[in-house]
Amino acid sequence: MVSSVSPLISVAELFQRMDDPALAIFDTSVALPSPRFDGDYRVESGLAQWSEGHIPTAHHLDLTHDLADTSASFSFALPPLEELATRFALLGITQQVTPVLYDKSDGFWAARVWWMLRSVGITARILDGGYSAWCNAGKPVEKSTSQVNRLSKQTSIPHSTFITQPDLWCDREQVIRIVNGDAEGTLVCGLSQSVFNGTAPTRYSRRGHIPGSLNLPARALLDNNGCYRPVSELQDVLQPLLTRTPRPLVLYCGGGISAAVLAVALTLIGQTALCIYDGSLQEWSADPTLPLMTNPC
Repeated sequence: MVSSVSPLISVAELFQRMDDPALAIFDTSVALPSPRFDGDYRVESGLAQWSEGHIPTAHHLDLTHDLADTSASFSFALPPLEELATRFALLGITQQVTPVLYDKSDGFWAARVWWMLRSVGITARILDGGYSAWCNAGKPVEKSTSQVNRLSKQTSIPHSTFITQPDLWCDREQVIRIVNGDAEGTLVCGLSQSVFNGTAPTRYSRRGHIPGSLNLPARALLDNNGCYRPVSELQDVLQPLLTRTPRPLVLYCGGGISAAVLAVALTLIGQTALCIYDGSLQEWSADPTLPLMTNPC
């Protein structure tokens, strides 16, 4: 299912529609510091960042717990899609609401939630440039120390309005089949070149990339202000991927976050044959039987 609505919303449009009851604004920030050494994985909810300042009426979405399968072996693991739909519904997100997503990290976390919502049939929009763009435009902010937890123990949420799309995701077994040549697909890593090559510290178990992968750093898709580049520029940057076969493009990174930025950019230029490897390198590198390659300089 492809929506004709742009994945992006500008600061000007959002400010103009602040009183629109059809919009619901969500801060999706997560705290994930850069690694100081290999295996230095530190992550926590971005609720404290939300408390320090947020767009008026915005609620914080917790990607570390409320919207993750915490029983999985890796962070931010996608819950079963029917369960994910229920969790979103308990937060008041249904087909009758258009979620507007932003974060304090140039939209990386917002892209992840956008893809999650898309996989249960919800059309969301990402604030282009995120919280920085909002503040740089001189728009109002609020500060709070607590928010109402809109998750409840209610379980009788109807699923009739949700249309799950499992093909937007792939798992480790599918990636293994691609690496072994037993399945179609082109692997694309959205991490920086130094992490891809294994020349920089990684927060994951081992350095390197999945064999056969292409590298297109997600930050190459954003301008200096953290906004997505114009479609014509995205076409040029993404051209090396567009000429690749076979499809789908299987996007991954460390934890399915930077990969989501690639997914947004590819969607902006009309590409649909793509999916995200949810476990990404956090899951892959933790299994010593799975291969990783490095390209030392």
